[in-house]
Amino acid sequence: MTSARRLPVLVAGLVVGLALLAGLALAAYAVGHRPDPALELGPVQPAAAPATSTEVPRSPTSRRQATTRVSPAWVTTYAARTGIGARALTAYADAALHAPCTVGWTTLAGIGWVESGHGTVDGRPLRSDGRPVAPILGPVLDGRGKVAAIPDDEGGWARAEGPMQFLPSTWEEWGSDGDGDGVADPEDLDDAAYSTARYLCASGVDLGTGEGWTAAVLSYNHSEDYVRAVYDAATTYADRAS
Repeated sequence: MTSARRLPVLVAGLVVGLALLAGLALAAYAVGHRPDPALELGPVQPAAAPATSTEVPRSPTSRRQATTRVSPAWVTTYAARTGIGARALTAYADAALHAPCTVGWTTLAGIGWVESGHGTVDGRPLRSDGRPVAPILGPVLDGRGKVAAIPDDEGGWARAEGPMQFLPSTWEEWGSDGDGDGVADPEDLDDAAYSTARYLCASGVDLGTGEGWTAAVLSYNHSEDYVRAVYDAATTYADRAS
């Protein structure tokens, strides 16, 4: 193909790509502007009235300082409505409550579903401590097929880890103690969900806008198909919960 013919094709491809991203941002507007069902706090909170995530003290640190957890009654109600397991929903709601910016629990649940089926991929149940019964490891990232080539620190190839599928290098930077037990473990959904919230917040965008939400999720996984899948899951949970 000559360069004269190639230019219109490249321009057309660029226009299609930009249109797709714009469409994702507009679609994500519903996620950003549809309020999550209010998170009701557990009995350790003096004021037990329902609260949105913006009304909860936030900690920007890698170890969660606040001890407030979401109300078990709230979890029971919304687990039944959404179909998310109660243990996983607790992790997402707690992470949303303590995130350093406003992140919807439905967004975290959407990511958790796409990454590992809320920690139940391949039929593993999630234990009461928030860890799957067997470690969750992604494919070997050796550059073969459709996977990227990402070396590890031992001369081999990296694999994503845990229910939210963090690369070891990313976990090293963002891995957080989400349940206050003194350990940051990528296999612990409490830790992984809180780390995901911190990572999304670090993008510096407003997740309450379609453009911001899209940019934040793209920063988590640089794939338009991935953003669409998370959007579909998150809006499904929001619809079921309403």
